[in-house]
Amino acid sequence: MAIIRIADKAGACFGVERAMKLVEETAARCGSVCTLGPLIHNPQVVAALEERGVHAVSSVEDTAGSTIVLRTHGVTPAEEARAREICPEVIDATCPFVKKVHRAAERLADEGFEVVVVGEKGHPEVVATLAHAAGSRVISSPDEVRAANLGPRVGIVVQTTLSAAVLHAVVDAIDDGSREVELVNTICEATSQRQAAAAALAAESDAMIVIGGRNSANTTHLYEICAGICPKTFHIEQACELDRAWFDGCERIGVTAGASTPATHIASVCAAIEALVEEA
Repeated sequence: MAIIRIADKAGACFGVERAMKLVEETAARCGSVCTLGPLIHNPQVVAALEERGVHAVSSVEDTAGSTIVLRTHGVTPAEEARAREICPEVIDATCPFVKKVHRAAERLADEGFEVVVVGEKGHPEVVATLAHAAGSRVISSPDEVRAANLGPRVGIVVQTTLSAAVLHAVVDAIDDGSREVELVNTICEATSQRQAAAAALAAESDAMIVIGGRNSANTTHLYEICAGICPKTFHIEQACELDRAWFDGCERIGVTAGASTPATHIASVCAAIEALVEEA
């Protein structure tokens, strides 16, 4: 019988749980509510919220006259200001750790640093952070540093869900001794804990299952970390995606989940794995 283990740190983080509570309370009170973009990066959760009257919209202009919830990943100052102009109520569900990135970027810009956001181009958290520091730019890899022509004073903040390995590689390329560099490491503790726990479990497992949205940056990083350690690593969103063949010959099966994955999703996947390995 295979042993199924869940990583010590896995699943929904404080910021996600806080946002879910806020939106559920608001929907119960108002009956219908809009979120600016998906509240979190978990398609199944977003679909379930839609059924309860929580509608994700792509533009503030689509929310005029409605109560709006600002997504967990944050929004630009201009979007927030416009929402407060045209919506009767604005609920800010931005993760407090994302707010720390905004404040750090603003301070570095105020102190005359050229602000670099280390993260993924186009990610909503990164887009919002860039808007909090005039003239800031996003850098995703050491190769981009060499082409960036950075100035003599560089202040660095980080997408909260980025992997530490990517951050260190980019910082090493920027901090080459030719300029003043100030790093504010804004990778959140929940991300670091989940990555460390996933890596430890992957090292002890014959197969790893990583649960979470394919549009979730932190889940993708968990998959990349685990795949680099355990060759039989699979990223799924739902239990129905599991394949019994994945577990052939496996005695130790590890499970982890991204920060937007509810505990109920983890439980359903573990139950499905157990059923599959019993069939074998």
